[in-house]
Amino acid sequence: MRHFGHLSPAARERLFHRQPAEFTAAASARTLAAALGATLYSPATRPRLADDILKQNAIGVVSMVLCLEDSIHDEEVPLAEENLVRQLADLHARGREHPLIFIRVREPAQIPDLATRLGPAISRLSGFVLPKFTEERGVPFLEALTAAETLTGRRLFAMPVLESPELLHLETRVETLAGIARTVDKYRHRVLALRLGVTDFCSAYGLRRSPDMTAYDVQIVASVIADVVNVLGRSDGTGYTVTGPVWEYFRLQQRMFKPQLRRSPFLQLRADELRTSLIEDDLDGLLREIDLDRANGLTGKTCIHPSHVLPVHALSVVSHEEYGDAQDILRPDRGGGGVLRSAYTNKMNEVKPHRAWAERTLLRAEVFGVAREEVGFVELLTAGHTAE
Repeated sequence: MRHFGHLSPAARERLFHRQPAEFTAAASARTLAAALGATLYSPATRPRLADDILKQNAIGVVSMVLCLEDSIHDEEVPLAEENLVRQLADLHARGREHPLIFIRVREPAQIPDLATRLGPAISRLSGFVLPKFTEERGVPFLEALTAAETLTGRRLFAMPVLESPELLHLETRVETLAGIARTVDKYRHRVLALRLGVTDFCSAYGLRRSPDMTAYDVQIVASVIADVVNVLGRSDGTGYTVTGPVWEYFRLQQRMFKPQLRRSPFLQLRADELRTSLIEDDLDGLLREIDLDRANGLTGKTCIHPSHVLPVHALSVVSHEEYGDAQDILRPDRGGGGVLRSAYTNKMNEVKPHRAWAERTLLRAEVFGVAREEVGFVELLTAGHTAE
């Protein structure tokens, strides 16, 4: 699989200075964590789930979560499990390429149970999403994952969801974060990424952000994101990939504030219809939040609608300018540090402080590609919409 693999080779050649690399579910954890991109959630109750997975693969989805937790009613769980096992067996029988697949469970016992029930179809599964993760709840989940690996002989990753009230509340946040860090460090080789459950954070205070606002405009949520990245997202080798929060909106709402997308990039390409469509679907707020996710140390995003996937991926492509800066910073002859002017002559690149950023940028370039010098996110969005 590869990002933008749904585009024609000619379209990719036109858009990319360096095309996204191909990878498989057997790739390294470092590569897979960077490549998750827009992780699309789907209830496990969907009657044509195997068809849905292949349909999403055809429009560029690279990772999916099949949910047995909050997206379905408590009474639906047994039928949802049966459907999930049946649908993944169907997918396995078809033998076609599909996104990375994860199952979001409710309880630890579901992990080895489902792994056993899947039989040969376990080869289609990349891991499990672990809800409401704390030290107390997380250890049984990770022990169950270890047991499932032993039972099946299949490498299975964990993606803990950080969403508990203890993490949100100020008086328990520090110890909760320390406990989570202890737990994931013990099972580091099994933890692919940490996911933020911002909807649950808002729920604890009866809040819900509007489509005009990002998660970073809700200060109590922004403070938790900052602390999670502070403790668990460090670039010194101890940190983990932390993914961006879900965007809840995908249809027209009455708008209070003016649109957040500047017209000029769209007018230059005569893409004003695309701009109007993004605004009408409340995706201008999503684009702003994606940009803020990266600025705050987050990679990828939880998505609940296919229309969110392309914006996440388009804004994940490395610009020609970023790529040039990163390459300059990491040149072998710059090992001693120093300061240099960027090739675009518009900024200072300081070798030692910017090194971690450059390494992260080149990893993103590997999986999402590097845009040509004249190509921006509007061209990528336009090409993606045309392909759909």
